[in-house]
Amino acid sequence: MRRLAIILSHPVQYYSPWFRWLRANTPLEFRVFYLWEFGVTAQRDRQFGTTFQWDVDLLAGYESEFVPNVARDPGTHHFAGLDNPALAGRLAAWQPGAVLLFGYNWRSHQRAIWWARRHGVPLLFRGDSHVLGRAGLPFVRRQLLRFLYHQFAAITYVGAANRDYFRALGVPEKKLFFAPHSVNAAHFNPAEAATQAAADQLRADLGLAGKRVVLFAGKFSAAKQPVELLAAFQQVATPDDALVFVGDGDERPRLQELAAAHPAALVRFLPFANQSEMPARYRLANIFALPSRGVYETWGLAVNEAMHLGVPCLVSDLVGCQRDLVTPGETGWVFPTTDPAALAATLRAALHTPPEEMQRLRRNALAQVARYTYQQTSDGLLAAVASLPPP
Repeated sequence: MRRLAIILSHPVQYYSPWFRWLRANTPLEFRVFYLWEFGVTAQRDRQFGTTFQWDVDLLAGYESEFVPNVARDPGTHHFAGLDNPALAGRLAAWQPGAVLLFGYNWRSHQRAIWWARRHGVPLLFRGDSHVLGRAGLPFVRRQLLRFLYHQFAAITYVGAANRDYFRALGVPEKKLFFAPHSVNAAHFNPAEAATQAAADQLRADLGLAGKRVVLFAGKFSAAKQPVELLAAFQQVATPDDALVFVGDGDERPRLQELAAAHPAALVRFLPFANQSEMPARYRLANIFALPSRGVYETWGLAVNEAMHLGVPCLVSDLVGCQRDLVTPGETGWVFPTTDPAALAATLRAALHTPPEEMQRLRRNALAQVARYTYQQTSDGLLAAVASLPPP
């Protein structure tokens, strides 16, 4: 099998465990070329508004290297934030048989495309964009993207909305391979006694014993609609209900102000939680909510994590994973973003789900997400690599 160079902006808590699994369970020889040290060194996250580094090992168990980044303002928030002039030389020295790019919208990714095309090395692509909530892409951008994706010999898609995006941009069916977004299921194990104990302790500490808990976990950004979720909760909550926010971000002051103004609705705030702490946060919840709008939520891997712990999810119809993971009445609840009253109505229905029905939803959530694991993701990637023309 070809040697595969994987180009990724920085170590990511979702991908590193997959790379370890891929190395341990498949014959694929690969090396990950990282372009920035975010995640493994303490740095400030622009959206969380806090400085941290992940508390799980993101580098062990697979081959990787960091390519020096000379950007004045390193990061993925602008085109020049990943500027690694040595990347071409590093690739040439390793002599890959194919190159897999995660994304394209940075200077070094464009360099990698140019290098691979010049040297006849086939390119693979992995992204998760969709066009949900949009009438379509502007003409010029659409033409540029059609040209861009034409450069790739194979493309892996993460789900239904992402597949529709690639097909709309002219990617032929024969180039598309299903490699779903997945998370480390072993880390989010509902049978783990320590996780349940930590969740029970959290419930006790927060005064949530006997409550139906709705959980929001992530960045408090306007695109994720935490303020709208809070307003909907305050509208429909009973004394038996509670809403817990885990995370940080620009909307925190507004959320705390609104919560204080309506003390009858039970709302609790927990700080940003590192990866090792998240299973217990999900486990304390009866419902996980991700009400994002627009093109921001290309997938929503927190939904995978929550479902692995048997938590049904409430999402908007613009969350990228909705068609794959969250089916109304089966694994959770879905509300249309075009209806201003729909979030509150859907949340009310979710909170009033009978216990036996909630148990059925929990079982269904576990069964559905079991199809989105590292095995399925790896199978798709290996099929994409195998499809490449012989050297």
